[in-house]
Amino acid sequence: MPVPGWRAAAGSRRACPRQMVDAVRYLVAGGITWRAMPADFPAWDRVYAFFRRWWDKGLTVELPDRSRERVRQAAGRDAEPTAGIIDAQSVKAAASMPAANSSNPATGSCCTPTASPRPATPAAASSA
Repeated sequence: MPVPGWRAAAGSRRACPRQMVDAVRYLVAGGITWRAMPADFPAWDRVYAFFRRWWDKGLTVELPDRSRERVRQAAGRDAEPTAGIIDAQSVKAAASMPAANSSNPATGSCCTPTASPRPATPAAASSA
């Protein structure tokens, strides 16, 4: 979105809060790192500082909650939902998944061999 006219006319070096929110939304939607922020947005460290202040104050949780409440009230419903849904298929799938291999916790692969076959040694072959 373009910078508001009042912000552009003021000539302020501070970034518009809307630019900061757009930058954070771009980062989340694209799954990019902070340092990979395009040049169209403010500097990544400024955007990160902005996000961190919101995170520390709890606004990253509070703002979506407020938005949900307003949408529900505008639709004529209670601000807080009265029911929830649990997907039974997800529960069944989680129970049937193999456990992560303790020998390789980084990959969590169930197919990683836990013991490698030992080659026959000359000493073992001669004693038999």
